[in-house]
Amino acid sequence: MNKHYASSLIKEFAKNLGFQECGIAQAGALEDHREKLTNWLENGCHGEMHYMMNNVEKRLDPRRVVENARSVIAVLQNYYPQKSLSEDSPYLISRYAYGHDYHDVIKNKLRKLHQYINQQITPAAGRVFTDSAPVLERAWAIRAGLGWSGKNSMLLSRKNGSYFFIGELIIDLELEYDKPYSGNHCGNCRQCIDACPTKAISGNGIIDAKRCISYLTIEHTGSIPLEFEDTYSQWVFGCDICQQVCPWNRFSIPHLEPMFAMHDDIRSLGAVNWETLSEERFNELFSKSPLMRSKFKGVKKNVNFLKSSYNPAKSNPIS
Repeated sequence: MNKHYASSLIKEFAKNLGFQECGIAQAGALEDHREKLTNWLENGCHGEMHYMMNNVEKRLDPRRVVENARSVIAVLQNYYPQKSLSEDSPYLISRYAYGHDYHDVIKNKLRKLHQYINQQITPAAGRVFTDSAPVLERAWAIRAGLGWSGKNSMLLSRKNGSYFFIGELIIDLELEYDKPYSGNHCGNCRQCIDACPTKAISGNGIIDAKRCISYLTIEHTGSIPLEFEDTYSQWVFGCDICQQVCPWNRFSIPHLEPMFAMHDDIRSLGAVNWETLSEERFNELFSKSPLMRSKFKGVKKNVNFLKSSYNPAKSNPIS
């Protein structure tokens, strides 16, 4: 089977699995990302994410992650919800965490894609990834022609905005490769920079994790710095502000993935429910959710911080 036909079949099957987009890049070294990654780490922008210091060479070259890797198949999975939690509540969770843990959902789909390749095209060795292992997934999505890196460091698409997960199947099969995305359509816009309440976004697309609400509510294990007491907004897990203000997200449409649907009991959680939430109830509601990453203790810490510092006049104004 020729490379063009094989690549076409892979992309078609990826769409049938529910992925918005699928692109293919030739596996190789990401030398153009070395300086940016090194500077980000040396400046301590990774905060307590010490694992980012490990396997730098693997991050820069997937051939060190998957033996004899030839191709990186990159996919986008929409998670933009039909309905969002009410901004009237002092407690919000990021839209990506409304449903089942995306790691499980996307990896299962990518495994089906890998199985399809093995059965319908040719036997090939490979591994699946999504926000896991030392893979610079946004860089690979750009190389696969799926979008560009915005000023908030998110992957942006002219057709789909940024409310999507990125997944990869790195495989030892040579395929037809897409042209890397060469444009950048942010222009002079700085809405994400100006809207970030903790000033975590610099003008060159660098995020200081130590100031990022998503990091502080998920990865950060200690107390939340008091300097953010009046700016922290309403987030108990993650943060969507830089995406909410991005003009490209006016093109976002609701996803069709049942696994990402929000349970009615989560939608109905009010302030009192969050503040009196027991560990048993938390586990009932979020046992299959990304919130398990922070566990009950972490989410409760965030709720208590907001409870003591919440100022309705400074709540998230973005719908």
